Amino acid sequence: CIDLLQEFHHLVDGNIELLVKLRDLIIDWVQEGFQEFFQKLDGHFHVLSGRSKTNLQEPTMDSMQTDKTPTVLVLMLAQLCVYIEQTTVPKVTEELASFFGGGAHSYEYGPPFVPGEICRLYRSSGEKFLHHYINMKTQKISKLLNKRFTTPVWIKHKEPREVNMFVDLLLLEINGLVSEVKQILPGMVRRHRHSDSTGSTTSSRSNPMREDMLNRSNTHRARSQFLENHLAKLFEQKMEIFTKVEYTQESVISTVLKLCLKSLQEFVRLQTFNRSGFQQIQLDMEFLKTSLKEFVDDEAAISFLLKEVNNAAHERCLDPIPLEPPILDKLINAKLAKIKERNPNMR
Repeated sequence: CIDLLQEFHHLVDGNIELLVKLRDLIIDWVQEGFQEFFQKLDGHFHVLSGRSKTNLQEPTMDSMQTDKTPTVLVLMLAQLCVYIEQTTVPKVTEELASFFGGGAHSYEYGPPFVPGEICRLYRSSGEKFLHHYINMKTQKISKLLNKRFTTPVWIKHKEPREVNMFVDLLLLEINGLVSEVKQILPGMVRRHRHSDSTGSTTSSRSNPMREDMLNRSNTHRARSQFLENHLAKLFEQKMEIFTKVEYTQESVISTVLKLCLKSLQEFVRLQTFNRSGFQQIQLDMEFLKTSLKEFVDDEAAISFLLKEVNNAAHERCLDPIPLEPPILDKLINAKLAKIKERNPNMR
């Protein structure tokens, strides 16, 4: 853009009499050209994303399936829109004013270059691409979750022996998400864990009050669970789970995880569990609570959504007796040991 402007600048500053007479016309043409260029570029971005916003006469492009569009391309387009809005357009505007004086022209030969309009256009497109990326990743992970919860017969589930394999597949997808986001968006994803998140989950569950509650009668358990669910609903009213998505690694990853956990909750509500099935959900969610902390900037919301999944399984269980904390800790620590054995360099 700048190189092109310099060429026009040299052209209109020439001493040729004809060019002097056409100066205003050329300036108008240049500004009109930039306005049209940025508008068409935005349209091309939408075609590349697999979601053209215009009725272009290109059936092969318009019929492009979303799942055939690389997700990383969509995320790159979102960030490119931010760059154009915040850097490119202001620079072009500055250069236009510098080269052509920004003087008062009638613009009778065409519309002027309107920076505000172009900035609004790319701000809107950037947000659409960002949400499109989040939806693509969420749909892919949700398919995995749906398969997990529709395949087994939960009413005949066997006693849990270990964290289910679907957790490994889920974490693999999340790592792929993290890898893509780190290439494009600013911000640090992995953070130092808190002192109570070093691998053992004992500190968050194995306390005298909790153990005493778990050792009571089934009737008392049901009453306690009802109270916990009621308090959780009250807490949800105060907690803002879904906040505005920002162009940062943490925000995008957290949003995808929150949407996936809400989908997971809905899948659980469609099943009926025996005691062992409920305990398997309890074990998997508790392990995820430990594993997902390093990826998000909103641990409280993620923990709450995981608990909601567990509560949903409890409500759909015929005999909802949870695993005792020592057993839960043993199974989780066994899983962590296996992961560490496969990845010796993992902290």
